[in-house]
Amino acid sequence: MELLSGADMIARFLQDEGVEYIYGYPGGAALHIYDALFRQDKVKHILVRHEQAATHAADGYARASGKPGVVLVTSGPGATNAVTGIATAYMDSIPMVVICGQVMSHLIGDDAFQETDIVGVTRPIVKHSFSIKHPSEIPEVLKKAFYLASTGRPGPVVVDIPKDMTSPTERYEYVYPKKVKLRSYNPVTRGHTGQIKKAVELMLKAKRPVFYTGGGVVSGGASEALTDLVRRLGYPITTTLMGIGAYPQGDRQCLGWLGMHGSYESNMAMHHADLIIAIGARFDDRVTNNTSKFCPTAKIIHVDIDPSSVSKTVRADVPIVGPAGSVINEMISLVQGKEIAHPEALGEWWQKVDGWREERVGKLYEPSGPGEKIKPQEVIEAMCRVTRGEAFVTTDVGQHQMFAAQYYKFDKPNRFITSGGLGTMGFGFPAAMGIKQNFPEDQVICVTGEGSFQMMMQELSTCKQYGVGVKIVNLNNASLGMVRQWQDLNYKSRHAHSYMESLPDFQKLIEAYGFTALRVETLDELEPALERTFADKHELVFLDVQVDPREHVYPMQVPLGSMRDMLLSKTERT
Repeated sequence: MELLSGADMIARFLQDEGVEYIYGYPGGAALHIYDALFRQDKVKHILVRHEQAATHAADGYARASGKPGVVLVTSGPGATNAVTGIATAYMDSIPMVVICGQVMSHLIGDDAFQETDIVGVTRPIVKHSFSIKHPSEIPEVLKKAFYLASTGRPGPVVVDIPKDMTSPTERYEYVYPKKVKLRSYNPVTRGHTGQIKKAVELMLKAKRPVFYTGGGVVSGGASEALTDLVRRLGYPITTTLMGIGAYPQGDRQCLGWLGMHGSYESNMAMHHADLIIAIGARFDDRVTNNTSKFCPTAKIIHVDIDPSSVSKTVRADVPIVGPAGSVINEMISLVQGKEIAHPEALGEWWQKVDGWREERVGKLYEPSGPGEKIKPQEVIEAMCRVTRGEAFVTTDVGQHQMFAAQYYKFDKPNRFITSGGLGTMGFGFPAAMGIKQNFPEDQVICVTGEGSFQMMMQELSTCKQYGVGVKIVNLNNASLGMVRQWQDLNYKSRHAHSYMESLPDFQKLIEAYGFTALRVETLDELEPALERTFADKHELVFLDVQVDPREHVYPMQVPLGSMRDMLLSKTERT
């Protein structure tokens, strides 16, 4: 029988659970845990410079690896600093376990120094939370936390641990729990066969079908199965922002991604479809636009692991609750050897879809002329060429995020890492750190803007300490580009507080942290600078590209319209 203190149980559990990295920042209520981590060498602790960065780094690690990210913070401000990252993971269904130190249990409710009811604060933005009442329950509670975070619809779980629960003087029996039982939690492992049969019948009879696939396909590891099914049927496919890479973007059947700034052809195809096969997507408002005008002629099949997401915003004709992988595999076995009912109608549908696609060839944006500022789209296209489309790309939030999603072509899942649901500025750089540590031999790029980068730029210090060689490509337009775009369109170009009037000299700033920075002002400087940036995958390089500040992101859906109502440039709309 092994007797361990609560703090040592935590350290031992993380080892037994196979956790490689824990991202955190120490403080009084968590010090016993920190001491236990110091006395072992299997779990590597990464000391960030702000707790929000710890959650984003763990989040990036989880999105790229598929394993839960792990965070350790202290009570009070340590825990509240982590809230934005917890909400980010919650909105995008990312598995994460956040261990929070708490004041001693006899002080809870006394407004003690650095006390916050973090369970109460985070209740709306976690999948579940636990508060430790006795040290002996630590292994079982942590096992439940990891199980809940990573099964069903994944999400963040908070474990609140009062300091006296980790006291080194009290020891209890430690046994690693191999299994976990939760009476009221039984995530589905397969879809309803009758409903899947109904769905396949509709799929084979459709004349204008479109697949609409989201982050659930990526997190469910169902990309290969999806690709198989879509190719067998020969139907067009579009993805959400979170689903980018679930189906190879270079493939002819892929129409790109859809919604607010999605491609013209994907939005048009969705609007005119007679059947939408939605898998692992939640009909988010950035996709549907006005739900009362959404896809008026379409029947809807909706596959989702979370029963509360099905028919929540748009009614499904065939609802299927189940994991993307097992449902798709069942669909494949039912489709095998069957003919589609209307091949001639499908041929006509493809003619229409290809017509929409051809309409926009060469019209996506105006390339920069001699002596003009570089267009942000040109930067992303060049970046894609230089890295052969094989990098992990994280983004912050704004115009640069949309340009990265539009012009970098992803043929694999888990490669495009962005804050979709919450839209968190500051996410990209720490997320890139978390990915680079898990995939040191890959190129990891953070595409950012000067507004977002300044929210988490202190993490340059973390990269210095741990030798994390991420690439940072800053599309510098000296303004909050997406805010300014909305002000141009809706506020007669009254740019209220959207210009960054006192930017740092990024080259000097980056060099002060001990890294290389390059500045690019003309198109002919761009490709050589990118080659230099990616020459050594273990070196952190900051590429500061001065881009055209007047450029807008198009297409852009017209607010409160249908999916086909889009602005295509500053002068044309559908």
